[in-house]
Amino acid sequence: MNVVKTGLRSGRQGAEWLLLAALMPAGVMVGAEVQSVVVPAKATETVTADVAASPEFEAMIRREMEATVKAFNAADPAGVAALFMEKGELVDENGNVYTGRSEITAVFKAFFEKFPKAAMAMEVTSVRSIGDSLAVEEGVRQITAEAGAAEAQMRYIAVRDKVGDKWPIASYREFADDPAPTAEEMLQPLSFLVGDWVDESPEGRTAINFSWSEDGNYILGDYVLSVGGQPESKSVQRIGWDPVEGVLRSWTFDSDGGFSHGEWTQIDNGWVAKTEATMPDASTASATVTFTVKDQDHFVVRSTDRIVAGGEEPDFELVIARKPPQPGAAAAKPAGTPVVVPAAK
Repeated sequence: MNVVKTGLRSGRQGAEWLLLAALMPAGVMVGAEVQSVVVPAKATETVTADVAASPEFEAMIRREMEATVKAFNAADPAGVAALFMEKGELVDENGNVYTGRSEITAVFKAFFEKFPKAAMAMEVTSVRSIGDSLAVEEGVRQITAEAGAAEAQMRYIAVRDKVGDKWPIASYREFADDPAPTAEEMLQPLSFLVGDWVDESPEGRTAINFSWSEDGNYILGDYVLSVGGQPESKSVQRIGWDPVEGVLRSWTFDSDGGFSHGEWTQIDNGWVAKTEATMPDASTASATVTFTVKDQDHFVVRSTDRIVAGGEEPDFELVIARKPPQPGAAAAKPAGTPVVVPAAK
């Protein structure tokens, strides 16, 4: 699981238990063609796919699924391993291979020690038979670490071998299947910004406003800079999620014709942005901007490694303060994790 993906996404489970979760075997249903993945079931429920099957196989899948859920929800590692063949194998989403019931028992023992209240639901999406004694099963399962926690969804493929009246797993492989994060989810760590801010340094005054775009895919920034008696300088900014590179980006456009873009990396209590700018006179600039949260109503902006038109410029530091709401003003959207993103030039 991509750590960036899981770490930024609001309400998502951590990668640590995802690597062990959803390893339980499921039952088999034959006579069905491959189908699309079903809507996830709620944890602790057992659900079968809506496909045609003989009464014998319907009884078998119900028996296997009930045994699976019972062993998992009882936090019984030996019971889980018993649903595999003696030398069966389990391959997790990272390609780690566990062979035989002893190794599989150890994997689940470690998982249940860390997550004793974990619960599982499962759904079979397709299965095909190979002769009279082999079946290839595909499905989706969901795991929750505890009641009310976020679900970890996984896809799996299991090869089953008939032994008497049972169908233990000969080989099982799992794949991460979390839904792709939305842009709004990835921006939640920045929702602290929404509202009005002001910098009243001796050199000038900058008023800043951040708001959500109507579609929720961006955070929008507006800046108005006043220096002495000079005309106001204005900038607009758009902050969004880059799903290809897996990073947050900002694009800023100035009223004098200049523009810049930044790539953001989260750090403890803030962010670091690597920025590049094009000036109105065709010269270029770059800087490293660090944003550190001081408290709920203040953050510190420090700009270093500043190169403008090929020459070095001195570092600077600003303290930005939240502007109190005007009497009767509408309440802002609820704030998220305190992180800051003013213009990064």
